[in-house]
Order: sequence, then structure tokens, then C-alpha cells
Amino acid sequence: QVELVESGGRLVQAGDSLRLSCAASGPHFFVFTMGWFRQAPGKEREFVAGITRRGSETSYGHSVKGRFAISRDDAQSRVWLHMNSLKPEDTAVYYCAARNSVDIGANAEDYDYWGQGTQVTVSS
Repeated sequence: QVELVESGGRLVQAGDSLRLSCAASGPHFFVFTMGWFRQAPGKEREFVAGITRRGSETSYGHSVKGRFAISRDDAQSRVWLHMNSLKPEDTAVYYCAARNSVDIGANAEDYDYWGQGTQVTVSS
């Protein structure tokens, strides 16, 4: 089992960069594939990025590919989402998620553990 706490969300201007952090508690963080999702009001939860155990593979949603990057540090039990060239349409609550699998899942139902979310607002 793992508990996840996100941080770093805030109000930024279009074109800015922002880094979100997800801190995990629990002794076996290294076995989890990690993901970031986001949900805007009235929309479904959307896959943003995922990273496998040991960071060997990453995957990104189409709308963020080339602008966002996911990374992890198993020694710190943390995963980050580095967001560049932010757009107003990136405004959402961003969630960190974990699944005990070797594969990155692109669907919310693929993940077993979730954080409480952190709000990112991008003004135009």
C-alpha cells in the first residue's frame, strides 16, 4: 500500500513553467508504476504522464507531449511532473496515482492509489 500527497499547484500565466511533486509513503514505492492525471470541471479524468519502475519507460498524453516531463526518485519516494509552455487549457486538478504493475496504464481505472489532487490554474 502507498499514500500519495501532491503539491506545487498554483496560479500561473500562460507560457510559464511549473513543477508538481508527489510524495509517497510506504516501504515499497519502487515497485509502483506512477502516473499523473488531471481533471477539469465537467470533464473526465485525463491521463497526463506515466513512468514505470526505475524510470525505464515514460508515456504522455497527446495534449502534453513535448511540453511535460515525468521523473521519479525512488530513494526519495517522489515523482515529479515538469510542465512547460503552460496553456489555459492545462487548467485542472492534477492527481498523482500508483499501480503495482510493470506497465503504464492510460486509464484511471488502471490505478489503485490516488492522492488528493493539487489545483493548477493557467491564466491567459
